[in-house]
Amino acid sequence: MVAIIGGGFAGLSAAVALAGAGEAVQLFEARPTLGGRANTFRDPETGERVDNGQHILAGCYVETLALLDRLGSASLLHWPSALRLQMIDESGRPTELRFPALPAPLNLLAGILAWDALSLQERWSILRMGSALRGDTRVRPDETVRQWLTRHQQSTQLCRLFWEPLALAALNQSIDDAAASMFVAVTSRMFGGDANASAILVPGAPLHDLYVQPAIQFLATHGASVSTHAKAQIVVHDGKVTGVRVGDQHHPSPTVICAVPWFAMADMFTTDVPAMRTIVSNATTLGSAPIVTVNVWWDTWRSRHAMFGLPGRAFQWVFDRRQYVDGGAEHLSLVSSGAEAICARPNDELIALAIRELRQALPELRHENVRHAAVIRERRATFSLAPGSPPRPSTTTPIAGLFLAGDWIDTGLPATIESAVVAGNRAAAATLHYLH
Repeated sequence: MVAIIGGGFAGLSAAVALAGAGEAVQLFEARPTLGGRANTFRDPETGERVDNGQHILAGCYVETLALLDRLGSASLLHWPSALRLQMIDESGRPTELRFPALPAPLNLLAGILAWDALSLQERWSILRMGSALRGDTRVRPDETVRQWLTRHQQSTQLCRLFWEPLALAALNQSIDDAAASMFVAVTSRMFGGDANASAILVPGAPLHDLYVQPAIQFLATHGASVSTHAKAQIVVHDGKVTGVRVGDQHHPSPTVICAVPWFAMADMFTTDVPAMRTIVSNATTLGSAPIVTVNVWWDTWRSRHAMFGLPGRAFQWVFDRRQYVDGGAEHLSLVSSGAEAICARPNDELIALAIRELRQALPELRHENVRHAAVIRERRATFSLAPGSPPRPSTTTPIAGLFLAGDWIDTGLPATIESAVVAGNRAAAATLHYLH
């Protein structure tokens, strides 16, 4: 039996891979429901099912798309015919950034060269990126995204209107704080040759329907056991795993996949495990970055666009869930990534700020009534990507039979759904190799 602790994307992807390979799997989740930091709940006032923030995928999420295809839910994603981003700058001027159906990175270059939000000189600055978009071997480990962009002579306006919103969405940190190496990892995948890789995919159903419920059904069909309300700890004896403990019950297992967030690692062992001290210490000191989402229900107003950007504002992106979820959503989601500056504000201030920024961008909203609004804070939505952060651990550990998964494992990717799925698949593969 393989024990898996944690029921988010990483734990579920590992469980699906192992159960599909014929292994007996028992998954333990401390929360009442599965989903981890990508879950669905019911809004108490409207009764509507709401995700804990707007999660998006990209066409370059190869392993995530393969997982959803295996679960039979890939069709719930909205695939755009072409990448078109509606942007409303701080003066209220609307523009459209359209990427033509060309091989990457030509689609990006052609799109920005035609984008009238920039001057001709600013548009031409994108050409200086050259092959760096497909992987910059000269990026320095102590270099921030801003420093990397400056080295490639990117204009201030281009950074403000395009690179900063893209970095915030991908890294959940400002270009002044995040490491350039992680941003290059993103651009090399999005603009590495396949035009579909840069597509932005928005779930057309709540996250529970996209992957949690399909995973539960898959695991049940393959004989796996799933336990919620089950806070599990790892039992180690003589340098190897012997199982997990939930309350006063011991569940023996020769292998354990620990798929919990970095901030939960300090409480994962029943006793002190000297061989794991460095990994636990690094996880404990790894910083976190918040995301704030304000969901707004309007009386009558309907957005012209399903998704649009508000560069230069506290809330950078707006998603009209009514246009993504057929008959199943009645709200807009305003997302603030890298939200350290506003996360501690009271709910009423955050709601007022979100509505004010939206009304400034869309004057037709100034006389529209808000029926309901709600705030979602994920204070530890992602781990910090600041230069000098503690190293991320690998899948294998010094403990025989113990493997790690989660978006924070060293996958070479930032804290994304794809990183979580990659880590889960790696842990499953390592477990199979260990057992056989």
